[in-house]
This record gives sequence, structure tokens and C-alpha cells, in this order.
Amino acid sequence: MDIASHGLWAAAALGRKSKKDFWTAFFIGMSPDLLSFGIFWVSSVLGFDGRPNFNGGHPDPRMFPMYLQALYNATHSLIIFAVVFLAIWAIRRRPWWLLWAWAIHIIIDIPTHSYQFFPTPFLWPLSTFKVNSLSWGDPRIFIPNIILLAAVYAWWGLKWKKQQKAEKKSSLTKS
Repeated sequence: MDIASHGLWAAAALGRKSKKDFWTAFFIGMSPDLLSFGIFWVSSVLGFDGRPNFNGGHPDPRMFPMYLQALYNATHSLIIFAVVFLAIWAIRRRPWWLLWAWAIHIIIDIPTHSYQFFPTPFLWPLSTFKVNSLSWGDPRIFIPNIILLAAVYAWWGLKWKKQQKAEKKSSLTKS
């Protein structure tokens, strides 16, 4: 899935209580890609790593540095997510539910990545099993994703507007 969609789906699922929760879920939902590809692209712009050629479609994954694959494995693993989630729970003595935005990212990636370009290593480091599916850039995935996101946020916006109207009406009748 594209990085913006990850953030928007995570925020829609977990960020409805407050603006802070919305933005926290949004950024955590994008973080697996930011912490792998984001670091690589910044490194490329600064001239430390070369840029793979995307002109002929997906470049050979071997054209990317090894650290990118290591970061991608760690940030796209439900096993690593579970360990971090449980560790934070133990430290805080309560779960931090917004961290589930990370798991949402991984769960969305599993059926939207192909073997051709960074399939999701969701069982890493216990297994190298990956699912070969349609790429998120395929119109059969990309277009429905955009339509569903638009529908969810339109519904959410209408619901919020209706709630604001009701609260305004309630405060007027109380005064």
C-alpha cells in the first residue's frame, strides 16, 4: 500500500477520539515505510546510496542496500510488532492501543505486495514465508483503496458535522 493510505487507514481505525490520537495513529501507520524506505531515500538524496532505476518497472531488490532489507524485515514483521507492543505494555503497565497502527500497516501490506517488489515478511525472523499477491499499485487494488478511503472519510466528516450541529443545538437550548 502507498504510505499515505497506510496513515489514513490507521487514523480512521484508531484516531477518532482526538486530533492527537488521529495524528499519532497516522504517523505510526506510516512508520514502517518511513523507517525503512524513508531512511533509504534520505540517504540517496544526500548521496550516500545510489538510486535504483524505476523506469522499467520495479527495480531488482538486490539493487537496494542490505540495511534497507534489514529495516524492512524488522518494521514489517508482526513478530517484532508483538514483541514491541508487549514490551511497551509491560513498561507502561497498560497497552498503548495506538501502536496497533503499526500492525494495521503490516496487515494491509500482506495482500497488497507481490514477490516482484518487497513482499511483506510478516513472520520474520521466525519464518521467511511471504504472500505473493497483487501489488498495491495495480489499478484493481489502488482505485478501490482510494474510493474506500474517500467513502470512509466522507462518512466520518458527515458524522462529525452532524455531531457538531447537535452539540451546538444542545448548548443553545441549555442557555
